[in-house]
Amino acid sequence: MGKFDQYKVELRGMTAPTASLELDIDNDFFAKIDGPEVQKGRANVKINVTKKTGVYVLDFDINGHVIVTCDRCLDEMEQPIAANGSLSVKLGDDFGEDGDTVIVPERDGYINVAWYIYEFIALAIPLKHVHAPGKCNREMMDKLRKHTPREDDGDMEGSGETDPRWDALKDIMDN
Repeated sequence: MGKFDQYKVELRGMTAPTASLELDIDNDFFAKIDGPEVQKGRANVKINVTKKTGVYVLDFDINGHVIVTCDRCLDEMEQPIAANGSLSVKLGDDFGEDGDTVIVPERDGYINVAWYIYEFIALAIPLKHVHAPGKCNREMMDKLRKHTPREDDGDMEGSGETDPRWDALKDIMDN
């Protein structure tokens, strides 16, 4: 049995017009898929398959969380995710794509959705990952505060004068 066999969706043998599949994924899934964006997490995946004339439409509903690095303190954090996606699949001679439709060999009669699940999850992660206020690593936040210039520090060269162009911009923002 292959490491992603449980993510095969049988299409050729589908007799009813619709079918459903529910999967729970965890750290093991992310370790096996070895994708760059996500290494850890847990999610519930619901897949509804609708058989139409010559095309199978797979609708994904994914809810859970992934572990990402906080952009501020660099500690790991739990990021909730919710993703919905759709995939059109046709049976054909060989693997391929026809516009937005994936073609899988009719001799196989299935599509393995593991990578599609991973991609839907990766796309659902916000660009900015930051702990809730007060939840960042205190030690790191103290170091950041220590090295962050304050407004009363003047400019970088320590002359105490500021560039008049910035002063003009500050006046505009204040008004």
